[in-house]
Amino acid sequence: MTKAVLRIEKLKKSFGSREVLRQIDLEVAPGEVVCLIGSSGSGKSTLLRCINLLEQPTGGAIYFKDQNILADQVDQNQYCTKVGMVFQQFNLFNNMSVLKNCTYAQVKALGRSEQEAEETAKKYLRQVGMIEFANALPRQLSGGQKQRVAIARALSMDPEVVLFDEPTSALDPEMVDDVLAIMKDLAGSGLTMIVVTHEMNFARDVADRIVFMNEGIILESGTPDQLFENPQHDRTREFLARAAR
Repeated sequence: MTKAVLRIEKLKKSFGSREVLRQIDLEVAPGEVVCLIGSSGSGKSTLLRCINLLEQPTGGAIYFKDQNILADQVDQNQYCTKVGMVFQQFNLFNNMSVLKNCTYAQVKALGRSEQEAEETAKKYLRQVGMIEFANALPRQLSGGQKQRVAIARALSMDPEVVLFDEPTSALDPEMVDDVLAIMKDLAGSGLTMIVVTHEMNFARDVADRIVFMNEGIILESGTPDQLFENPQHDRTREFLARAAR
């Protein structure tokens, strides 16, 4: 059996008295695409934000290649360069060009030269079809173009895992297909991906495994066929029926 690149054990997260994640256990193998689905407020985005340490978990452990990254002696900054994130609202630097958005963290966090960072950024901007906009500012781009730049920025760090937090939910419907097509290509290339999504067709087509979250727990997980064709829980069936409308 392939060793997990990420292993999450008994992960908990509370905001004050409100428990958002309760005892989450999840393993992700190298090259696996895991889609997290569930109603708003079920803890999906909080789980991603805990995985890349934008939120500090309240309890539990996150293992990256068998190293507990919540342990005191671990270099969490180095870990964060290995786990990329693509946000719902793009999170680009508005005062920087497209190219600079994709080189800044490479130089600052990875210590690459400007030239190496630019070569890497241009490679991924070409891959997502945005190289001609290298000198544009984010305000000159559509939402779909911004999200493609955000994907190129994440890939420019050469991460081992990329987290996608509802990457199409802020886009106009005609932009959604472009971004999903790029993500489908990335999945086919063997990139390890954890995707929070409301796009059920994408999840069915691309995921190796689908995880249904409900009220801060993983209620059910399985292959797309298992989850869509034979859900085990009433709550899963109810959610999928509503999502299909």
